[in-house]
Amino acid sequence: MTVALETRNLVKRFGGFLATNDVSLSVRQGARHALIGPNGAGKTTLINLLTGVLKPNSGQIILGGEDITALPAHRRVRKGLARTFQINQLFGEFTPLESVVLAINEREKIGGLAWAPLVAHTKVVEEAAALLQRFGLADVMGERTVVLPYGKQRLLEIALAIASKPRVLLLDEPAAGVPEEERHEVLAIVRDLPADVTVILIEHDMDLVFSFADRISVLVAGALFTEGSVSEISADPRVKAIYLGEDA
Repeated sequence: MTVALETRNLVKRFGGFLATNDVSLSVRQGARHALIGPNGAGKTTLINLLTGVLKPNSGQIILGGEDITALPAHRRVRKGLARTFQINQLFGEFTPLESVVLAINEREKIGGLAWAPLVAHTKVVEEAAALLQRFGLADVMGERTVVLPYGKQRLLEIALAIASKPRVLLLDEPAAGVPEEERHEVLAIVRDLPADVTVILIEHDMDLVFSFADRISVLVAGALFTEGSVSEISADPRVKAIYLGEDA
């Protein structure tokens, strides 16, 4: 098994509070790996450690066999690690086309050209338009992002992450806050992400988790509680107890 992303004895403290407790996690290349747990389990803290937003107190983060523990966030993106956020991080006054062009230019290290007329960069624009088409955003590519329905904004954030051509993509609750009538678009896109991209999903919607994941890790109080296949986790009485608020 080729390992795409690995943590070794990862620890993060905030004062006396242990937010990430000795987490060792291994995600195989091409996996659809879900990370679940009750509120306060440390899921987003772990994602922030993986992406370089936070620095661990101890432990290692290994991407494709390379230790990236000390790298800043932008260097991790260059190495092929991308993410989305619980709350959208978008340029509201940009159009989806402008946003994706900017992401592609950054990937190709021609970011300084982003402010030139879009028509001057035909190949970049064509790639951006094709990506937006794939994500169901072709009909709104010329609209300001701030006026788009929330479901479309979530799709755009995923499209921007894919524009960086990541090896590993971390999705932090992609369906959170999306109205029910728009959720099917987001869920379909998540399920149809490129097979060569390793995807780690944080999500409270267990229907999405069970339909998406091939492996699930359960965090409780910052520690890895258990791990297994969908059938193993869905049948585990301890996991059911955690989500029902009982003493596990």
